[in-house]
Amino acid sequence: MSVYMNSKLPAVFIDPSYEVFNGNGLFDLNDQVLNRDGQLESFHRLRINMEAQGFAINTADLLFQGELVADVNHYYSLGMLRDYEQLKARKDMALKGFLIMEPPVIAPQLYKVLPSLTSCFERVYVHNTIGDGYLLQGVDQTKLRKLYVPQPYRSVLSRYWKISDRANRVVVICGNHKPQSYAGELYSKRIEAMAALANLNVVDLYGAGWDRWWTRSSLWLPYWQNRSVLMSIHRGRCESKYETLSRYRFCLCFENTVMTGYLTEKIFDCFYTGTVPLYLGAPDIISLIPSEAYIDCREFTSWEEMWIKLNSMPKNQINNIREAGRAFLESEDYLKYYNSMSDIMNETAARK
Repeated sequence: MSVYMNSKLPAVFIDPSYEVFNGNGLFDLNDQVLNRDGQLESFHRLRINMEAQGFAINTADLLFQGELVADVNHYYSLGMLRDYEQLKARKDMALKGFLIMEPPVIAPQLYKVLPSLTSCFERVYVHNTIGDGYLLQGVDQTKLRKLYVPQPYRSVLSRYWKISDRANRVVVICGNHKPQSYAGELYSKRIEAMAALANLNVVDLYGAGWDRWWTRSSLWLPYWQNRSVLMSIHRGRCESKYETLSRYRFCLCFENTVMTGYLTEKIFDCFYTGTVPLYLGAPDIISLIPSEAYIDCREFTSWEEMWIKLNSMPKNQINNIREAGRAFLESEDYLKYYNSMSDIMNETAARK
């Protein structure tokens, strides 16, 4: 574990979303488990950029050990609620930014404490600042900023993107979960689409937990109504989503909820690998991603109609969609995702 300190500048501490990333594991590209599919690339890049400016940056567990505390300390949280209450009273501590990466259907507790978060932090980053999907009552809206979920790569992953021999099928990569909140959830819509496509024998499902009928994730009606068909298309766990995506022509790319501005890594994974995204999620997707780079599932009245369109799609049209995805990754507009963490730090870390 490397530690870099410069007493003339504030020390920066980040509370990861999960404790498994503590001990500076958030920045460790050599950990093949934590950095699976490059998920730590953006944080590793952030650390290099911050240290180049003279800032020390470490995970917050090292702050609580007391060995790395500087005269001034800047604190960020990637969704961890446990620590900020005890830090806000410290005179050597500035609560700079809280990032809410999950939507209300996954982490409703984060939105319930928004009034407290906006009273304590200089900035709170959310998928939308207009209150779509959550309540603004008691929230200091001047503290809210649009969150662009950080992405790892600046262009396509050639080893996957260039694969041309792909199954003319739809792949789905997701674990078996149920939403904690049901307003606007797309978990059941995803299962509905998979069941319909399974009847056409054109879909494969990868992910953990689908065979575990005894777990809490399975304790809801859509799972049990479609369990037999889900088992028929389940192909096991997904060791590498990029490798799996690269074997298919299309990907069912559904967000977990319908919410303005809510855009996750799912569509970008398709761009990296050259798989055509069948997108459903952010209602304002056209303002976030060029429409030429994906297929909008809202255009179809049924999943059967969608497959008829996909199955008859000429190769040049498919290639045009792939190329549009690549062009977006290499565009200036994509930089707000690629540089998301650095932009947040530049906005807040240098502020006194």
